[in-house]
Amino acid sequence: MNRFKQYIFLSITALCIAAVYLSGCTKLNVTPVSTLTPANFPTTPAQFVAATGPIYTAFSGAPGRQWWLTEDISTDMEVLVARGGNWFDGGTYSTMNLHTYTADNGMLETIWQWGYTTISTSNQVLSLFNSVPESATKAQTVAEIKTMRALAYFFMMDNFGNVPITTTFGDVSNLGTQPRAKVFTFIESELLAQIPNLSTTVGVSTYGRPTKYLAYAILAKMYLNAAYYTGTARYQDCVTMCDNIIQGGKYALDADYLGMFKPNNGPQITDFIYAIPYDAVHAQYMYYARWTLHPALKKKYSMPYAPDGPVYTYPSYYAYFNDPSDIRKGQYLTGKQYYNDGTPITITTTNIGLDASYSGPNPGATVVHQLEFTPNIVWRNNATFDIGNDELANEEGYRNNKFYPDSLASTRNQSNDVPLFRYADILLEKGEAILRGASATNGQTALSLVNQVRTRAKATAFTSVTLTTLLEERAREFADEGWRRNDLIRYGMYENAWGIKTDADPNKRIFPIPTPELQLNSKLVQNPGY
Repeated sequence: MNRFKQYIFLSITALCIAAVYLSGCTKLNVTPVSTLTPANFPTTPAQFVAATGPIYTAFSGAPGRQWWLTEDISTDMEVLVARGGNWFDGGTYSTMNLHTYTADNGMLETIWQWGYTTISTSNQVLSLFNSVPESATKAQTVAEIKTMRALAYFFMMDNFGNVPITTTFGDVSNLGTQPRAKVFTFIESELLAQIPNLSTTVGVSTYGRPTKYLAYAILAKMYLNAAYYTGTARYQDCVTMCDNIIQGGKYALDADYLGMFKPNNGPQITDFIYAIPYDAVHAQYMYYARWTLHPALKKKYSMPYAPDGPVYTYPSYYAYFNDPSDIRKGQYLTGKQYYNDGTPITITTTNIGLDASYSGPNPGATVVHQLEFTPNIVWRNNATFDIGNDELANEEGYRNNKFYPDSLASTRNQSNDVPLFRYADILLEKGEAILRGASATNGQTALSLVNQVRTRAKATAFTSVTLTTLLEERAREFADEGWRRNDLIRYGMYENAWGIKTDADPNKRIFPIPTPELQLNSKLVQNPGY
C-alpha cells in the first residue's frame, strides 16, 4: 500500500479513537462504544503510528500548493502571470512577485493555518499519550511528534518571523507573539532533546516520518540562516549537523536527477532525507504540473485534464543553466515542442488568436501554429499584471517540468512525493558554511562538496567556488523546490529588482500575520511594515 494511503487510513482510525476519548469527557451519559483506553492503546508500534496519522495529514496540506507557490513566485525564479484577466485573482499571485503582499492575502492565511493546524494536532496527539505507559516505542513516537511540531514551527518562523509558541493542547494562555530569536531557541532545544529517541533507520518503515537525520537537517538549515534569524552566526554548528548526516552514511546522490521527482518516486530515492508522500487517488492538493504546463501538452503527457500553465520562469533564472552537459537543464521546456515520436505539437487558432496585435486583412483566418516556449515575459498592463491572452503570450516564459505529470492519475492530483530536505542540500549547506567562515572538516572543502553535486548533474567540475557561484549552483539544483526565497534572503538579494518588481523594502523578508488571525487573536502583534 502507498505510504500516504496508510496515512489516510491511520488518520481515520486515530480520529475515531480521539472522538471516543472526547465524547467520554464531555457527555458522561454516553455508553462507551470501544474498549480502547489510554491504558491499552496505543501499545504496538502500528498503533502508535496510527495515532500520529492526523499530524502527517495536516502537514501535507500547503506544500502541495500554497507554500510551494509562495516560496517560488515571491522570487526571481518564477512568476504567476495574469492573462486577459484570468489568474489575477485580486492580486493574490501578482503581489507575491511584486512584494506588495498584504495581510489579506489568502495564500498567507493558508500557510499560517497549515503550520498551526500541524502544531495543534501534534499537541492534541501528545495529550492523548499522557496516560499511556512508558515504553521505547512511546518515546520514539513522542520524539517524532515533537520533531514534526518543531518542523512546523521552523516554517512559521521562516515565513512570519515572530509567532506564538504553544505546546499544550487547549492552552490559550500563551497565544501572544514571541520574538523570532526566542522561537529559534525553542525549535533548537526541542530538536536537540528529541534526537536521542529518534530512529536512525532509513527506508520504507520510516519514509515520511522523522528520523535523527531530519532533525539534523532542520538544525543545519537553521544554523546556516542563524545570522539572519537571530543576529548571531552559527556556521560551525551548521557544519556539525551536516557532518552528522554525511558520516551517517545513509544518503547518497541518486544518479538519475530528473527521475527523483517523477510520480513513482519514494523511499528508494537516496537523496531524500525527508519527503511528503502524495497519492493522486487518496491525497489532495499536490498538482504542480497544472501550474507550469501549457494546455497543449495534455496529450503528450497523457494528463487527465488540460493544465493551465500560468507559472513562467524568468529568463535571467534560466540563464544559470549555462552548462550544456548539465542534465538539470532537462527539467525545463524551452523552444519548439514535440510529441515523443518527434511530431510537432501544433495549435489551431486564428491570426488574431495567435497574436492580438495582428493588423492584417484576415484576423479570423485559421492558422496552425507549433507550440514554442520563448524566454521573454512582456507585460501589457502593469496594473493588472496582464501579459495578454493570445497564444503567443501563453507561450512566453520557459516552463519547469521537474515534478513530471502523473499519467496514471484520474484527476489533476499527482503522486509525486515532494522532498523538503535533500542530501544535496546538506552538501551545499556545508560548503556555504565553510565559505562563510566555518572550519572545513573530514577533508571536505567547499569546492569538493559543490563538485559532488555537479558531478551527479554531469556538469563540468568547478576549479574554484565563491559564495556567488554556490548560490548559482543552488539555483540549478533546487529549482522549483521552494527554497529560493530562503536563499535570496540569506544572501541579501530578496530586495533586488526582477520582472516589473521595484519594491526593495527589507520588511518584506517576512510575511504579514494574516488579517483573520489578528481578528481571532488579539494577542498577536503585526510584523513591521504592514
